[in-house]
Amino acid sequence: MFRFLTAGESHGRGLVAIIEGLPRGLVVNIERMNRDMARRQRGYGRGKRMQIERDRVEILTGVRFGETLGSPVALWIENRDFKNWKESMDALEAPGSESARRQVRHPRPGHADLAGALKYDTKDVRNILERASARETAVRVAVGALTRLLLGEFGIELTSHVVRVGQVAVKDPLGVSWERIIALPDDSPLRCVDGRVERDMMDEVDRAKANGDTVGGVFQIVVRGVPAGLGSHVHWDRRLDGKLAQAMMSVPAVKAVEIGAGVTGGSSVGSAFQDEIYYAGDRGFYRKSNRSGGIEGGISNGEEIRVHGFMKPLSTLIRPLNSVDLESKEVRKAAVERTDTTAITAAGVVGEAVTALVLCEMFLEKFGGDSLEEMRRNYEGYRRQLSDF
Repeated sequence: MFRFLTAGESHGRGLVAIIEGLPRGLVVNIERMNRDMARRQRGYGRGKRMQIERDRVEILTGVRFGETLGSPVALWIENRDFKNWKESMDALEAPGSESARRQVRHPRPGHADLAGALKYDTKDVRNILERASARETAVRVAVGALTRLLLGEFGIELTSHVVRVGQVAVKDPLGVSWERIIALPDDSPLRCVDGRVERDMMDEVDRAKANGDTVGGVFQIVVRGVPAGLGSHVHWDRRLDGKLAQAMMSVPAVKAVEIGAGVTGGSSVGSAFQDEIYYAGDRGFYRKSNRSGGIEGGISNGEEIRVHGFMKPLSTLIRPLNSVDLESKEVRKAAVERTDTTAITAAGVVGEAVTALVLCEMFLEKFGGDSLEEMRRNYEGYRRQLSDF
C-alpha cells in the first residue's frame, strides 16, 4: 500500500514527508527531484517569498547508495526564512513581547483563517494559516517528484501548461500536442505554448498587480504512457477520475477540476462528445479524439490523461478586503501576508505532483511488489495480456 504524510508550517524550521510503499531498487535521481522543486518556485507574478527560499530536498531515510530500500523514505526541506521567524515560531517557548508573537486576529476572506479559527478554537489565526499556507505544496512536489521516478521506469511521463490567466486563454487546449508542451523551457514565464497569448497573459497579471489585486487562471496536466486498466469501476472510491479530482482539489486555491472536455460536455450531445473506438494491428485499440481525457468508467483507457485545474484569484490582497477583529468583533481590514499576483505556473507543477501521486498509488495497487524487479515482471505480464487481447 502506498501512502505518505507531510508536516511543517510555512515559517517553521522546515517541511517533512514520510513515504511508505515504494519498492526496493528504485534509483533516486536527486537532481531531477530538485528540478521540480525549482520549477515550483518559478512563474510570472510570483512574490518575494520565492526570492528567499531555494528549495532543495534532503533524503533522511529509506535510501542507500542511491536506491530505495523498500522501507519508509523520509524527506526534509529547510525553510530558509525560519531565521527571521525563530522567535515567533519556536516549538516550546513563547516570546516575551506581543509583537514578537506576530499574532493575526483579522482573518482573510477566501483563506482557511476564520473557518480554521472557529474549528480549532483559537483567536490567533497564525495557528491556522501557517499550516494552511501553500508553502506545504513544496513537500508534496518533493514526494511527487519521487513517485515520478517510479512512473518513469514504466514509460509514464507528465507535464503541464497554462491555458488561461484571467480573461486571456489558449484556444482548444485539448488540441495542444504533447510535443509543444514538453518543448516549453523551465524558465518560460507562464508555461504557455502560444507566445502571443503568453504576452497577453502577462499584461493581465501586470494590470492586477497595479491595482493591488490578484488574478486566477487554469492549468492543464497531461500524462502519456498510462496503460489501459488503472482505477476501477466497481466502487466509487476506486475510480481513477474521482481520485484525480480529489487530489487536484486539494491544491490550494483550486476550486474546480475538469477531466478532458467535461465542462463543454455538459452542453453537448452524446454523438458529438464520445470518443469513437478504432483498431489497428500495429497500435491496438485507439481513438481519434480524447474528449474523455483518457478515462472512461473510472478506468484509464490508454489515451493521454488530460486534467484541468481552475485556480481562483489568490486570497491575500495588498489592498485587503474587509474583515472582523476576532477579539473586539469590530470591522477591520484583513491581515496581509506575503502573496503573489498569480501562482498559476507553480500550481501546474503542484498539479503534476498530485497527479503523479495518484497514478503511483494506482500503479502500485495493480502491479506492486516488494522490489522494482517484481513490479517489472507483473507489468510485463499485463502488457502481454493487452497485446494478446
